[in-house]
Amino acid sequence: MPHSHCNHGSHDHDHGNPDEIGLQYNLYQKIDKDNVQCLNESVDGSGKTVFKPWEKRLDTSECVESDADEELLFNIPFTGNVKLKGIIIRSEDSDLHPSKLRLFKNKPNMTFDDASMEPDQVFELQKDSQGLLEYTPKIVTFSSVSHLTMHFPTNFGAETTKIYYIGLKGEWTQGHKHGVTICTYESRPMLDDHKLKQFDSVGRPIE
Repeated sequence: MPHSHCNHGSHDHDHGNPDEIGLQYNLYQKIDKDNVQCLNESVDGSGKTVFKPWEKRLDTSECVESDADEELLFNIPFTGNVKLKGIIIRSEDSDLHPSKLRLFKNKPNMTFDDASMEPDQVFELQKDSQGLLEYTPKIVTFSSVSHLTMHFPTNFGAETTKIYYIGLKGEWTQGHKHGVTICTYESRPMLDDHKLKQFDSVGRPIE
């Protein structure tokens, strides 16, 4: 039985002047929402709701809560290539807040078993009920991300984990029209052959 209650502990006020930060946190628009996977969510489809506009980060009507234990795992495909520059995780000021984030780059359809491998980066999280704490991924590692996996293995002691908002900041490039990314794609045999043939005839960036 679903036990996710997303509307308590609501805050309708802001602290400081976060508008400048908010303008940069627009990568939610470049997520392939239909194909986002959230493992161990207590309500089907709730994991997708945390990727929302910055100005809705304090909205507590939508959230994701874990089901069987405190772990959550998000598989997040992008609609192009992303240079990931910042992450914000908002929950409530309680033990339901995740305490650790493990990031994996370009490993689609990961499971909890897969998550036992070494992550590309680990963040120790602080409780953030306002959605203002930024975590900075390693630019060299996360400079060409077509798929991001976020694994939250632990929280601050509760039986389940709850997240209201995940913000992603970075630069997005449209993969199949940007000549600079040709070499990146040719080294990854993940695309359909006909797309690669299309690249072979292009010797310079398409304006």
